[in-house]
Amino acid sequence: MRGLFPFRHQRRVYCAGPLFNEAERREMTLIGEALRLAGFEPFVPHADGMEFARLEPYLVQHGYDPALAGQVLHQAIFALDVYQVMAGCGSLVLNINGRVPDEGAVAEAAMAWTLGKPIVIFKADARSKIAGRDNPLIVGQTDFETVERIELLAERLVARQALVAFDADWETPYPAHLRPTLVAGERLWSRLQSFGPSRPTDQIANLVLELFEPSLAAGTSAEVA
Repeated sequence: MRGLFPFRHQRRVYCAGPLFNEAERREMTLIGEALRLAGFEPFVPHADGMEFARLEPYLVQHGYDPALAGQVLHQAIFALDVYQVMAGCGSLVLNINGRVPDEGAVAEAAMAWTLGKPIVIFKADARSKIAGRDNPLIVGQTDFETVERIELLAERLVARQALVAFDADWETPYPAHLRPTLVAGERLWSRLQSFGPSRPTDQIANLVLELFEPSLAAGTSAEVA
């Protein structure tokens, strides 16, 4: 990977938002389903990537130190999500429901906005921290517009895409420090896809250790099964 093609995959949409409880995961799943029904290809991290809450206990159960398991999983999730936001997906939907927006989702939106990708913000929550208004550094990325209904997200995303004069073959360089993360994320995503929709926990655990902690991978096949 020598350069980024930010607008190459406009039908692929990164769905950024909180995933820390069942209600949040269900809402993010509904966002992905609404986009898919409209012809988009959503990437919903807990469903299409890796779920820390499932993998970390699994590795610990099979004898791996909790601190090390958590560190390796965080490295893998960071690489995969950065790759998807910056290269794998051409657009982003940001869910800012909650007392405050999810920090990771805000970081992901900032990456997408810096590259000029179309962004839509979903908010169906009256809570806010700044005199009844949302943080301007977040909603400013969509010209201070938010969408209150999930079923309207795809329509608004199409409209925002129409505002971007994008060329699918436009390539932009990126700072050298990003290369290892993007390469690792691309490699991880390629391998994850080979597992199919079932995404067996043992195979994902083996893969993460192989790519991000090779010193542990030698005995993984026997130990994590």
